[in-house]
Amino acid sequence: MMRPDVLNHGYRPATKLLFKLIRMFSGHPVPDAAKLVFYRPDFYGARAKAFTHAAMRGPSAWSVADRELMAAYISQVNGSAFCIGAHTATARRAYQDGPLVAAVLADLESAPIGEPLRATLRMLGKLTADGTVSADDMRRVLAAGATTRQVEDALAVCAAFDITGRLADAFAFEVLSREGFEAGAKYLLKRGYS
Repeated sequence: MMRPDVLNHGYRPATKLLFKLIRMFSGHPVPDAAKLVFYRPDFYGARAKAFTHAAMRGPSAWSVADRELMAAYISQVNGSAFCIGAHTATARRAYQDGPLVAAVLADLESAPIGEPLRATLRMLGKLTADGTVSADDMRRVLAAGATTRQVEDALAVCAAFDITGRLADAFAFEVLSREGFEAGAKYLLKRGYS
Protein backbone atom coordinates (compact mmCIF):
# COMPACT_ATOMS: atom_id res chain seq x y z
CA MET A 1 0.00 0.00 0.00
CA MET A 2 1.06 3.53 -0.65
CA ARG A 3 0.53 5.96 2.18
CA PRO A 4 -1.80 8.81 1.14
CA ASP A 5 -0.22 12.22 1.63
CA VAL A 6 -3.47 13.48 3.17
CA LEU A 7 -2.50 11.87 6.50
CA ASN A 8 0.42 14.27 6.66
CA HIS A 9 -1.08 17.50 5.33
CA GLY A 10 -4.88 17.57 5.07
CA TYR A 11 -5.73 19.43 8.31
CA ARG A 12 -7.03 22.76 9.49
CA PRO A 13 -4.60 25.11 11.29
CA ALA A 14 -6.13 24.41 14.72
CA THR A 15 -5.72 20.66 14.21
CA LYS A 16 -2.10 21.11 13.11
CA LEU A 17 -1.47 23.08 16.29
CA LEU A 18 -3.08 20.32 18.37
CA PHE A 19 -0.82 17.72 16.72
CA LYS A 20 2.25 19.82 17.53
CA LEU A 21 1.18 20.15 21.17
CA ILE A 22 0.56 16.42 21.45
CA ARG A 23 4.00 15.68 20.04
CA MET A 24 5.61 18.26 22.32
CA PHE A 25 4.00 16.96 25.52
CA SER A 26 4.07 13.23 24.74
CA GLY A 27 7.39 13.09 22.94
CA HIS A 28 5.74 10.94 20.25
CA PRO A 29 4.08 11.74 16.92
CA VAL A 30 0.30 11.57 16.70
CA PRO A 31 -0.64 8.04 15.56
CA ASP A 32 -2.18 7.74 12.12
CA ALA A 33 -5.41 6.39 13.64
CA ALA A 34 -5.91 9.75 15.35
CA LYS A 35 -4.88 11.65 12.22
CA LEU A 36 -7.50 9.79 10.19
CA VAL A 37 -10.21 10.67 12.71
CA PHE A 38 -9.29 14.36 12.48
CA TYR A 39 -9.35 14.34 8.67
CA ARG A 40 -12.91 15.13 7.56
CA PRO A 41 -14.43 14.58 11.03
CA ASP A 42 -17.91 15.37 9.71
CA PHE A 43 -17.73 12.47 7.25
CA TYR A 44 -15.97 9.78 9.30
CA GLY A 45 -14.11 10.92 12.38
CA ALA A 46 -16.86 12.09 14.73
CA ARG A 47 -19.05 9.04 14.11
CA ALA A 48 -16.13 6.61 14.31
CA LYS A 49 -14.93 8.10 17.59
CA ALA A 50 -18.41 7.96 19.15
CA PHE A 51 -19.04 4.36 18.04
CA THR A 52 -15.61 3.12 19.09
CA HIS A 53 -15.73 4.91 22.44
CA ALA A 54 -19.14 3.39 23.21
CA ALA A 55 -17.93 -0.09 22.23
CA MET A 56 -14.68 0.16 24.18
CA ARG A 57 -15.59 2.30 27.20
CA GLY A 58 -19.38 2.21 27.44
CA PRO A 59 -21.22 0.18 30.07
CA SER A 60 -20.50 -3.54 29.67
CA ALA A 61 -20.04 -6.67 31.72
CA TRP A 62 -16.73 -7.00 29.82
CA SER A 63 -13.92 -5.08 31.45
CA VAL A 64 -11.95 -2.46 29.55
CA ALA A 65 -9.06 -4.95 29.55
CA ASP A 66 -11.29 -7.68 28.05
CA ARG A 67 -12.45 -5.35 25.28
CA GLU A 68 -8.90 -4.24 24.51
CA LEU A 69 -7.91 -7.91 24.32
CA MET A 70 -10.78 -8.48 21.89
CA ALA A 71 -9.48 -5.58 19.77
CA ALA A 72 -5.97 -7.07 19.81
CA TYR A 73 -7.28 -10.54 18.92
CA ILE A 74 -9.47 -9.24 16.08
CA SER A 75 -6.52 -7.21 14.80
CA GLN A 76 -4.31 -10.30 14.87
CA VAL A 77 -6.85 -12.27 12.85
CA ASN A 78 -7.00 -9.38 10.38
CA GLY A 79 -3.19 -9.16 10.31
CA SER A 80 -3.26 -5.38 10.92
CA ALA A 81 0.21 -4.58 12.29
CA PHE A 82 -0.70 -1.12 13.59
CA CYS A 83 -3.82 -2.34 15.40
CA ILE A 84 -2.07 -5.42 16.80
CA GLY A 85 0.63 -3.20 18.31
CA ALA A 86 -1.78 -0.58 19.62
CA HIS A 87 -4.28 -2.92 21.25
CA THR A 88 -1.80 -5.47 22.50
CA ALA A 89 -0.05 -2.64 24.35
CA THR A 90 -3.36 -1.30 25.67
CA ALA A 91 -4.59 -4.74 26.79
CA ARG A 92 -1.25 -5.43 28.54
CA ARG A 93 -1.49 -2.13 30.39
CA ALA A 94 -5.20 -2.58 31.22
CA TYR A 95 -4.73 -6.09 32.61
CA GLN A 96 -1.31 -5.25 34.03
CA ASP A 97 -0.42 -8.72 32.78
CA GLY A 98 1.66 -8.91 29.64
CA PRO A 99 2.11 -12.71 29.78
CA LEU A 100 -1.68 -13.22 29.84
CA VAL A 101 -2.17 -11.11 26.71
CA ALA A 102 0.74 -12.84 24.97
CA ALA A 103 -0.70 -16.26 25.89
CA VAL A 104 -4.10 -15.42 24.38
CA LEU A 105 -2.55 -14.12 21.18
CA ALA A 106 -0.20 -17.12 20.92
CA ASP A 107 -2.75 -19.88 21.60
CA LEU A 108 -6.31 -19.01 22.55
CA GLU A 109 -7.19 -22.59 23.50
CA SER A 110 -4.50 -22.97 26.18
CA ALA A 111 -4.50 -19.37 27.47
CA PRO A 112 -5.41 -18.93 31.17
CA ILE A 113 -8.73 -17.10 30.67
CA GLY A 114 -12.34 -17.87 31.54
CA GLU A 115 -14.52 -19.86 29.18
CA PRO A 116 -16.98 -17.04 28.41
CA LEU A 117 -14.11 -14.86 27.14
CA ARG A 118 -12.42 -17.74 25.29
CA ALA A 119 -15.66 -18.73 23.52
CA THR A 120 -16.35 -15.09 22.66
CA LEU A 121 -12.87 -14.59 21.22
CA ARG A 122 -13.21 -17.82 19.24
CA MET A 123 -16.49 -16.54 17.77
CA LEU A 124 -15.00 -13.10 17.02
CA GLY A 125 -12.06 -14.76 15.30
CA LYS A 126 -14.38 -16.79 13.08
CA LEU A 127 -16.51 -13.75 12.28
CA THR A 128 -13.42 -11.72 11.40
CA ALA A 129 -11.82 -14.43 9.29
CA ASP A 130 -14.93 -15.76 7.55
CA GLY A 131 -17.29 -12.80 7.66
CA THR A 132 -20.04 -14.94 9.14
CA VAL A 133 -21.07 -16.94 12.19
CA SER A 134 -23.89 -19.42 12.64
CA ALA A 135 -26.61 -19.82 15.22
CA ASP A 136 -24.60 -22.78 16.56
CA ASP A 137 -21.56 -20.52 17.02
CA MET A 138 -23.68 -18.16 19.09
CA ARG A 139 -25.19 -21.02 21.10
CA ARG A 140 -21.67 -22.18 22.00
CA VAL A 141 -20.77 -18.70 23.27
CA LEU A 142 -23.94 -18.56 25.37
CA ALA A 143 -23.41 -22.12 26.64
CA ALA A 144 -19.89 -21.08 27.77
CA GLY A 145 -21.47 -18.50 30.06
CA ALA A 146 -21.50 -15.25 28.09
CA THR A 147 -24.75 -13.30 28.22
CA THR A 148 -26.61 -12.04 25.16
CA ARG A 149 -25.60 -8.50 26.16
CA GLN A 150 -21.94 -9.54 26.32
CA VAL A 151 -22.25 -11.03 22.84
CA GLU A 152 -23.74 -7.76 21.57
CA ASP A 153 -20.95 -5.76 23.23
CA ALA A 154 -18.29 -8.05 21.74
CA LEU A 155 -19.84 -7.70 18.28
CA ALA A 156 -19.61 -3.92 18.61
CA VAL A 157 -15.89 -4.23 19.42
CA CYS A 158 -15.51 -6.51 16.40
CA ALA A 159 -17.24 -4.04 14.09
CA ALA A 160 -15.12 -1.14 15.33
CA PHE A 161 -11.83 -2.96 14.83
CA ASP A 162 -12.68 -4.73 11.60
CA ILE A 163 -13.26 -1.25 10.17
CA THR A 164 -10.25 0.34 11.87
CA GLY A 165 -7.92 -2.49 10.89
CA ARG A 166 -8.94 -2.29 7.26
CA LEU A 167 -8.46 1.48 7.25
CA ALA A 168 -5.08 1.09 8.94
CA ASP A 169 -3.96 -1.22 6.17
CA ALA A 170 -5.57 0.76 3.34
CA PHE A 171 -3.93 3.98 4.54
CA ALA A 172 -0.63 2.24 5.42
CA PHE A 173 -0.60 3.46 9.01
CA GLU A 174 2.90 3.84 10.37
CA VAL A 175 3.74 1.09 12.85
CA LEU A 176 5.00 2.83 15.97
CA SER A 177 7.91 1.92 18.19
CA ARG A 178 7.17 -0.05 21.35
CA GLU A 179 7.49 3.24 23.27
CA GLY A 180 5.04 4.90 20.89
CA PHE A 181 2.49 2.13 21.35
CA GLU A 182 2.97 2.28 25.14
CA ALA A 183 2.36 6.05 25.11
CA GLY A 184 -0.77 5.49 23.03
CA ALA A 185 -1.97 2.78 25.42
CA LYS A 186 -1.54 5.10 28.38
CA TYR A 187 -3.58 7.77 26.57
CA LEU A 188 -6.34 5.34 25.54
CA LEU A 189 -6.74 4.05 29.09
CA LYS A 190 -6.87 7.57 30.51
CA ARG A 191 -9.01 9.29 27.86
CA GLY A 192 -10.72 6.57 25.85
CA TYR A 193 -11.59 6.95 22.20
CA SER A 194 -13.59 10.18 22.26
